[in-house]
Amino acid sequence: MSFIQEIHKRRAPLAILAIAVIAAAVAMLTVGDAEATGTPHGGLHVSGNRILDRSGRQVVFQGVNRSGTEYACVQGHGIFDGPSDAASVRAIASWHVNIVRVLLNEDCWLGINGINPLYAGANYRQAIVNYVRLLHRYGMYAEVSLIWAAPGSNKATYQPGGPDEDHAPAVWAGMAATFKNDPNVILAPWGETVVDANCFLKGGVCEATYGPRNTPYRIAGMQQAVSVMRNAGYTGVIAIPGIAFANDLSQWLSHEPNDPRHQLIAEAHVYGKQACDAVSCFQANYAPVARRVPLIFGEVGESFDSSDCGANRISTIVDWADAHRVGHEAWGWDTWGNCGILIRTYAGQPFSAYGAWIRSHYATQRPRLLGHG
Repeated sequence: MSFIQEIHKRRAPLAILAIAVIAAAVAMLTVGDAEATGTPHGGLHVSGNRILDRSGRQVVFQGVNRSGTEYACVQGHGIFDGPSDAASVRAIASWHVNIVRVLLNEDCWLGINGINPLYAGANYRQAIVNYVRLLHRYGMYAEVSLIWAAPGSNKATYQPGGPDEDHAPAVWAGMAATFKNDPNVILAPWGETVVDANCFLKGGVCEATYGPRNTPYRIAGMQQAVSVMRNAGYTGVIAIPGIAFANDLSQWLSHEPNDPRHQLIAEAHVYGKQACDAVSCFQANYAPVARRVPLIFGEVGESFDSSDCGANRISTIVDWADAHRVGHEAWGWDTWGNCGILIRTYAGQPFSAYGAWIRSHYATQRPRLLGHG
């Protein structure tokens, strides 16, 4: 669960639904303006329970989350929170990172619901593509994940219980069209859900509500996400999270979407003090999945308590992942001034023992970088 959800207020101002629908359609027509470079089948791909690079060598990810692109745009102060230039990306690479998780806002991607056009639509999409290209230049893969969304004319000001049928399919189609020629990107149609496994797979009006009035809305399920992305021409790797804030994979195998290309991976989010944060749970909940499909911990952290600056829990989480060839992306490469993040400055100075442990541990692993032997 992202610490940004504790920091930024959850508000849902209204816009006009008809305008939102028209804007979504226009965004889809113009999504080609942000196509990434590369060729299909020339990069990351799934083989059994491993992720391989273009040369057929296994890639195990150790990375970070770069938060900001999910909230800065909807809050009206930019696209990134902090720098997104070459110097800032070099700083991430200096920690021996080989993947960065880049987070999306639904309204900003589609340019709907009254978002400032400077930070939305084509401008937003192009900024995301430019950043992914920059990551690649410094030897890093990218996971591009939709996490902030909202049904109807509500503004996407936080991560709700599940992706909405109103707009998420348009975002998924846009993500697929944008990155269909970049073989070094993983697409993630959603971050964390609180609906049950059946609803998350199939969609429908189930447990999810939105806004202060707790209004029910229609969920777009993960089977729909996979189908939309494949129909839009994306042939690469898709990450499907578990339920219960992505912490529970006990039903992942029984509710795996059908993918004709067999390029799905499982994603869990694991922080200290979560329901599944100990080796015994990892063995029971995650190991069976990791034996069947590639598994990545899309978010890892010391704990939900942003005042907990230690490193006891993160070592347990990451050490288990490394022993089972499970990738992990630490939360988060941002300077919010609390222990839940990694850095004090965007030059890469650790904020606490947690960040220092991640930097030190990553330095000992030396993962396979994009474009390197």
